Amino acid sequence: MNLAADAEIAQRHLSFLESGRSNPSKTMVLRLGEHLQLPLRDRNSMLLAAGFAPVYDEFDWNDGEVRPVRDMIGLFLERHAPFPSLAFDRHWNIQFANSPVQPLLAGVSKEIMKSPINIVELSLSPDGLAPRIVNFAEWSGHLLRRLDVQMQRTLDPKIAEMIRRARSLGAKNAHASASGPELILPLRLRVGDRTLSFFSTTTIFGSAGEVLLSELTIETFVPADQETSDLLLAQMPVPD
Repeated sequence: MNLAADAEIAQRHLSFLESGRSNPSKTMVLRLGEHLQLPLRDRNSMLLAAGFAPVYDEFDWNDGEVRPVRDMIGLFLERHAPFPSLAFDRHWNIQFANSPVQPLLAGVSKEIMKSPINIVELSLSPDGLAPRIVNFAEWSGHLLRRLDVQMQRTLDPKIAEMIRRARSLGAKNAHASASGPELILPLRLRVGDRTLSFFSTTTIFGSAGEVLLSELTIETFVPADQETSDLLLAQMPVPD
């Protein structure tokens, strides 16, 4: 009833579409996909299932149509320096990263560093960053919750496998402590003899009309304390 009201169609008609008693038009498939807030990839799948051609293009990062946006993403990430920032796809594989990310990955095994680098494996594996994440229980639980939300939205079997992998690496649905949750959960990472502390923010293309770009997430890390900020700013090159 709520979906019919939101999509401005008769509930009876929607029921007929759901049960297969009526066939949807191309416009109806697109309307329902929009109101269900489905990923563009899934909207294409719905169109194919209804007998229509997909309407949302899917390019490769090397395609000319995407190159100007790819260059803009690279510029966006580097403008965030000296603080780390990266961009990853729907399966959490890193596609782009700025130069401050590299020093944080010192000591990570060569196997994990093989392209494409997967953030879940990088973060939770004992051969990755896990031994240096001071608040591993909280941070791994945070990643697991994000995967759970993505799974509910997409029902992607690869995400289901990543959830199983994350649990096998020790990620659990962390509960708030007796004093309550932190205002913002930081990532606390040991680098050498120091512990860096970051808040993270995520950015997506809210108006993307192409599959590849619609599935890209940009994650930027911001110092959560003055010591982290001072240390990273001190390593920033001095302009000529």
